[in-house]
Amino acid sequence: MIRAMAEHGGKIDSVGQARRSRLYDYVGAAEPGRREAAGETARGRREFAALLGAFRRTAVLVPVGEGDAPLTADLGGVRWIYAFSDEAALARFAVARGEGGREWAYQRWLGARLLDAAVPAVGVPCGVALDCADGDAGMVFPPVRGVVPDAAAVDVDGGTGGAR
Repeated sequence: MIRAMAEHGGKIDSVGQARRSRLYDYVGAAEPGRREAAGETARGRREFAALLGAFRRTAVLVPVGEGDAPLTADLGGVRWIYAFSDEAALARFAVARGEGGREWAYQRWLGARLLDAAVPAVGVPCGVALDCADGDAGMVFPPVRGVVPDAAAVDVDGGTGGAR
C-alpha cells in the first residue's frame, strides 16, 4: 500500500499532467454526506472502522532508531510511522529493505497510543503504516478525522494536520 501511495502522490505523470495526492482520496472517503455508490462506500467504511477499532486495541511493534524515536517514511506529503503486527511482519520488512541481517530494536505500542499521542507529536501530517511490506495485506491509518485527533487531521477546518 505504501508503494502505491508513493507512485501516485503529487507527481507529474508521463503525459505531463499533475496527479493529485492520494491524501485527497482519504479526505474524500472520510467526508460525511458524500454520496455512496450502491452501498460500496458504506461497506468499505464499516470494514475500515472495524479494522481501526481492532488496531486501536492491539499492541503493535514499532521499530525504533536513535533516541528510541519511531522509524518513519515520508511519502505523498505524509510522514508514516512504521508499525508491525508481529515479529514475522517486521522481519519481512527488514528483508524487503535489504537489512534482514541486522538486529532491529522495537517497542510495543498500543495502536490507540500511536494514533492519539505519537501522530500529533510529530508536528507534520502523519499516519501509521501497518505491515507495509505485506502488500495488500498491509494497512494505512491516514491523518484524517475519525482516525487521528482533530488537531492532527488534515481534513478538519482549523486542524493543522500536525503542523506547528
